[in-house]
Amino acid sequence: MARLNIIDGFDTPLAEQEWVEFHELERGVVLSSFHYHYARLIEILHAVEKMEELLNDPDILSKNVRAIAGLNNLKGIGVAEAPRGILIHHYKVNEDGLMKWANLIIATGHNNLAMSKGILQVAKHFINGKQLNEGMLNRIEAVIRAPDPCPSCSTHAVGHMPLHIQLIGPDGTLLDELRRD
Repeated sequence: MARLNIIDGFDTPLAEQEWVEFHELERGVVLSSFHYHYARLIEILHAVEKMEELLNDPDILSKNVRAIAGLNNLKGIGVAEAPRGILIHHYKVNEDGLMKWANLIIATGHNNLAMSKGILQVAKHFINGKQLNEGMLNRIEAVIRAPDPCPSCSTHAVGHMPLHIQLIGPDGTLLDELRRD
């Protein structure tokens, strides 16, 4: 969503048209986390349009498209964009090319602050006194799914994400508890 807020437009017609409509949602910068999925769909549309361009490029069938790579460095860092956000991979290999160390920073780590703030907003809205409200489970699920769709891929069904919420009092006692398995 951040990318769609800072760009000047797309270089493909259908994605450009959707991008214009996207910005009309809030007359400028789109901030609602519930528009994450719409932003992803626009980027997917752009990717499909770019794939069509590439597939129609006569050079796509050139005989000079394959490269044979060998070990050229003992350390590598890769950054890739995925539906959940940025993935950062850092690898080290030995002289035989066998991996000896890896560090992965996945999108959930980047999205954790947004999800935590969203859950806090839901809690402030739904918790009344010393009791939890059943309706807040769906709201918390929506907050988690918006910036980080991976749980929706792994659970396959909205409304069935396993959740366990505890309301703890200032003195550390358990005041209420909701669970959905």
